[in-house]
Order: sequence, then C-alpha cells, then structure tokens
Amino acid sequence: MTTPLDTLLREVRACTLCAAHLPHGTRPIVQASAQSRLLIVGQAPGARVHASGVPWDDASGKRLRDWLGIDAITFYDPRQVALVPMGFCYPGKAGSGDAPPRPECRATWHPRLLPLLDNVGLTLLIGNHAQAYFLGAARKPTSGETVRAWRDYMPRQLPLPHPSPRNIAWFLRNPWFEGEVLPVLRERVQALLQAPATRAAGARDQPLK
Repeated sequence: MTTPLDTLLREVRACTLCAAHLPHGTRPIVQASAQSRLLIVGQAPGARVHASGVPWDDASGKRLRDWLGIDAITFYDPRQVALVPMGFCYPGKAGSGDAPPRPECRATWHPRLLPLLDNVGLTLLIGNHAQAYFLGAARKPTSGETVRAWRDYMPRQLPLPHPSPRNIAWFLRNPWFEGEVLPVLRERVQALLQAPATRAAGARDQPLK
C-alpha cells in the first residue's frame, strides 16, 4: 500500500529544481520511513555519495556509525533510521570544501517531509546548517559552542560536529566530546532502536522557529 511518505519520497528523488546550479547534475539522496525512530540531518551528499547513491557512504559515515554504536545494516534500515540532509544533491566544490547545501530543499521539501516522520524520538543535527535550521534562536554563536551545550537540547535533539576526517583537530582539542557525549548518544540510540514504534505518541521533531 502506497503511503503519503512513499509518494513524497518519489517526488523528492525525481526533483530537478536546482539542476541549473548543480555542476554534477541532480541526484537527490534521502532515506526515510514512517517507522523511522532516529532522524539524522546532515549537510549534503559529497562527491563519493553522489557517485554511489548511498547516503554517508564514506569515511564520515563510518565514523558516524561508530559514534552511534550501530552496524551498517541497522543504519541503512529506513524503519530504524531516517537520513535527511539539508540539501539532497551534491552541491559541488567551493574553495577547500564542498559548497553549502542548496536552499531549495529546506524551502520545498523539508516542510512536507518532516511532519510525516512522526515516530522519530531523537534528531541528530550534524553541522552548522542543520543546527541553524532546526534550533533557530536556540543555537549558540558557533557550531562548536552549540555542540558543547548539547544538554540544553536533549532528549529530543542532539547537535553534533561533522564526523569528517577534516575535523580530527577539533576532536583532539575537545576530548570531552568522546568522553561525555558519545556514551549518552549510544545509550539513547540503543534504547530508541529497540523500542516499539508508537506513532500515536506524536514524537515528530520540527525546526524551532
């Protein structure tokens, strides 16, 4: 039976709104189910993910799964985990890194998609773009300060740094992240993914505007 979310995901994956602005073409990448318990909001697919079509199919994804304490089978099960980046397509390069996610996704698709994920019990906000969108005025001046204030947003939301290898220096300067945040994250994820689905609980998460 086709659900409203199934229909919407087909629309998202066929989207070409940003085609004129994407140097490598459109390839929207998203994973979600009405049963998803954990929502992970990142920035946008990188070049490797654009090539494979598999979200978080890179070194950042491996570190992220290590942070969560789950294997790839669980991570790529949409009944457990929704993967909804701020931009669904690879935006190309800008300077030494990737360009920012295109704004059309958050304007066009997020307001329609997020309300359908009403079994989500925890939303992970990875990087500055996701934190700005979801936390609004509750965000701190920098992503690092927002992550340091992680307790202010729990148990519904948890801001995280990007797990990219480029952030190794930040991880080394901030050992409290591994010592304080990751044990809580793994415990929360373990409990959440073992819990029965409770659609009626109204556990959806929306940006705080």
